[in-house]
Amino acid sequence: MHKAAYIIQNNSNLQCVLCPHNCIIKSGKVGICGVRRNSGNEIVTDVYNKISAMHNDPIEKKPLYHFFPGKNILSVGSIGCNLKCKFCQNWEISQTSCNEYNYLKSITVSDIIAEAKNDPNNAGIAYTYNEPTVWLEFMFDIAKEAKQSNLKNVMVTNGFINKEPLAELLTIIDAFSVDLKAFKESFYKAQTFSSLKPVKQAITTIAKSEKFIEITNLIIPGLNDKTQDFTELIKWIKNECGINTVLHISRFFPNYKMNISPTPEKTLLNFYNIAKNELNYVYLGNTNSKVGHDTFCPNCGRKVIKRMRYDTIVDGLDNAGNCLNCNFNILPPENYS
Repeated sequence: MHKAAYIIQNNSNLQCVLCPHNCIIKSGKVGICGVRRNSGNEIVTDVYNKISAMHNDPIEKKPLYHFFPGKNILSVGSIGCNLKCKFCQNWEISQTSCNEYNYLKSITVSDIIAEAKNDPNNAGIAYTYNEPTVWLEFMFDIAKEAKQSNLKNVMVTNGFINKEPLAELLTIIDAFSVDLKAFKESFYKAQTFSSLKPVKQAITTIAKSEKFIEITNLIIPGLNDKTQDFTELIKWIKNECGINTVLHISRFFPNYKMNISPTPEKTLLNFYNIAKNELNYVYLGNTNSKVGHDTFCPNCGRKVIKRMRYDTIVDGLDNAGNCLNCNFNILPPENYS
């Protein structure tokens, strides 16, 4: 049990203002996330120094394709989430609480740092699996120590976070993989029990900071697969984040409470071509398609990074992340060297 951050007194009630739900939490109860609890006189986090999983993963699995490609990253996660997505692929850990989940393990910051440093091909630590926003206190303590050890910090997030805690995270997180689930408020309300507007604000804030961002859009048949909506999403990314923003278009498979058929390959390829007309770097995920995995120089067309699932070969870039053929910068040096 650890005192939670971003708590205010609202009349006689305690209110968590970490995310836009702004939960007023009564004594003995938890917030929507399931892990921030009113202990009687204060709000505490039940998951400080508690993890559900820790693994060394290829960084491309996050997915991050333009942030230390070919490197590994130590992935750590806990339980809980501030969204209630009906299609969640990690629902066993995200849609639960400490009273319901019996497999949490206690760990120290030093243990996590040591594990990350044990792999010579490791770039840093990724906060992932469940939504790391609800784990902010422990994540921030790990990230501060990681910085001292020259390790990069990556946050894999739904982006549903308030402005003040995001500003604090921007001081310590190096890269964000943000899941932009759709481009309609009606989708967010019905399928995730949240709101699109704060996610868009978070993405814009990250993109305008000095931090790195890649965006993932999961395409669910019948729910967010209208060409007009997707085109609006792409144009928004281009205008708000820039033409070099990396976008992952991901294939849906049925999970949790949603039993819709997988996304047709034809839909993915159509959206891939739409996005490629506006953005320089577009990829396809959860698919065996022959396109949408490698990185090409947008200036001369040379293939500079080859990918076969999570096997990555960087053979078309110099040490500064420039195309060997035309010297066009593809990876900022701080994301590569």
